[in-house]
Amino acid sequence: MKMNENTLLEGHRAVLVPYNEEHVPRYHEWMKSPELQQLTASEPLSLQQEYDMQKSWREDNDKCTFIILDKQRWAEPSVEEEQCMVGDVNIFLTDPADPSLAELEVMIAESSYRGRGFGKEVTRMMMCYGITKLGVKKFQAKIGLDNQVSISMFKKLQFQEVSVCNVFKEVTLELAVDESVRTKLQEDVADMKERGYKQTCSNKHELVLQ
Repeated sequence: MKMNENTLLEGHRAVLVPYNEEHVPRYHEWMKSPELQQLTASEPLSLQQEYDMQKSWREDNDKCTFIILDKQRWAEPSVEEEQCMVGDVNIFLTDPADPSLAELEVMIAESSYRGRGFGKEVTRMMMCYGITKLGVKKFQAKIGLDNQVSISMFKKLQFQEVSVCNVFKEVTLELAVDESVRTKLQEDVADMKERGYKQTCSNKHELVLQ
């Protein structure tokens, strides 16, 4: 999505940045993992196909993707951005007839970062971005039945189970955005800052870690 090509979202633990060409090799290595393929219901792609996918997602108006970075590592001037990659978070506008409906997907690819609050933080950040920038009024999450960790996380974020598909072995959870949801999200991500990606990257050593 063109809208977020120069957007950086800074949270407490994580920084969200646009999915760029330089991220593709690391992303490609992640997606060789049978575990991640199963968790994301993805097929393995060649490196060139991954580059094509990145370009397509940048251009498509119905896909909004951010790469998740470890904020503490990213703020170190000597560390390359690709070395800070943790996973990705996506919004898919799946219904052309209802652009306010969004499917939300989060992947913490680096196993050492799971269970540390990254998933919950970036999900909240992405939901806030979706509501304020994309006009999202209802979120869906489709999760494999085996992925109990993600199911539990979304339920803690007040998502409700609406259906189970045994054929695809996945559960669909939903959250309608009302005023209470909006207020709670704003409180939860009160310290989130939106910055210009290019400008911030060139001066990231000036970032003060909280």
